[in-house]
Amino acid sequence: MFAGFRAFFAASVLALSTLLAVPATAGTLQCAPFARQVSGIDIHGNANTWWGQAEGRYDRGHEPRVGAVLAFSASRSMPVGHVAMVSKVVNDREVLLTHANWSYRGGIERNVRAIDVSANNDWSDVRVWYGPIGNLGLRSNAARGFIYASAAKGVDQPVQIASADMTGGAAVRSAF
Repeated sequence: MFAGFRAFFAASVLALSTLLAVPATAGTLQCAPFARQVSGIDIHGNANTWWGQAEGRYDRGHEPRVGAVLAFSASRSMPVGHVAMVSKVVNDREVLLTHANWSYRGGIERNVRAIDVSANNDWSDVRVWYGPIGNLGLRSNAARGFIYASAAKGVDQPVQIASADMTGGAAVRSAF
């Protein structure tokens, strides 16, 4: 009987140790893949890298627009930042957000209230609905701004033509 208990105990410890080796976030819906899916903005990586990655690829700004992604800065309480899609603009200082992994680990929240509490009305400081208290969160969160779902406009540059013609090479090169 004791040998059977030891075998059961060893198998249980082995099973638990494999669970502990898996990161705590594995299998949990994260904000970045969810924001990418609902907004169509094709940026990968942690949320705190989205603002920088968007430069030159997507238009960015400080005006809320439906479909835009609000990029939150990294902080002590959010070490990898946060991203959330604007589902409705209520006014210039209030929006509704759709996002994942904010109030509840892995949970999705749709159309939750967020307000701009920044001194300059630039969405650099935001308070967001927090489910466990049923109200706006008690603290504000630093934000970088909005990433707009449309691709950034290209810079108009003249067309440059390459030539393999060796006879008129000097003339072709001098034209550019």
